Amino acid sequence: MTAVTASVSAIDTERTELLAELAEARRALLHTVRDLTDAQLGERPTVSALCLGGLVKHVAATEEGWLRFVVDGPSGLSFALPDGVTWEEFMNGTAREYPQWAIDRQNDFQMLPDDTLTAILARYERIAAETERVIAEVPDLSATHPLPEAPWSEPGAVRSIRRVLIHVIAETAQHAGHADILRETLDGRTAT
Repeated sequence: MTAVTASVSAIDTERTELLAELAEARRALLHTVRDLTDAQLGERPTVSALCLGGLVKHVAATEEGWLRFVVDGPSGLSFALPDGVTWEEFMNGTAREYPQWAIDRQNDFQMLPDDTLTAILARYERIAAETERVIAEVPDLSATHPLPEAPWSEPGAVRSIRRVLIHVIAETAQHAGHADILRETLDGRTAT
């Protein structure tokens, strides 16, 4: 085996293992919504504002956004504000207008009147398939893009595709844990 072959093999193994870990985190999250009605997906059984449907929607949107970042760089994960709105106003909740990305993020955490489990799961499945396709085709997981400008991003910070994928795995796993608590509170069932 040549050094190039060994290097390609190691990259393929890493890619396969990272995607497998993401698939496992997705399965844990999706297991929490099995056999629930659309109404149950919108219930908030704890003092938190979180609901199961909203968690799945949020995780899907987060994965989709970071995948756009992998493909398009910072423009794929833009946090632009409307003209005349400052970050201080936005962060304090006093902005006269809010950007669509912030409205979408808020809506992703809740079940809207037209949301259904079937549609939410179908969207997440499409996003997962696209993530796997893109990550399989990326030549180098070490390739980086600068993070978009936002108060929560360190100026000049960059993220590698590898780190983005690790972040998506962590985000999915974290919310799978939240979902497990919500499900147990809702009807006594646990996903684990």
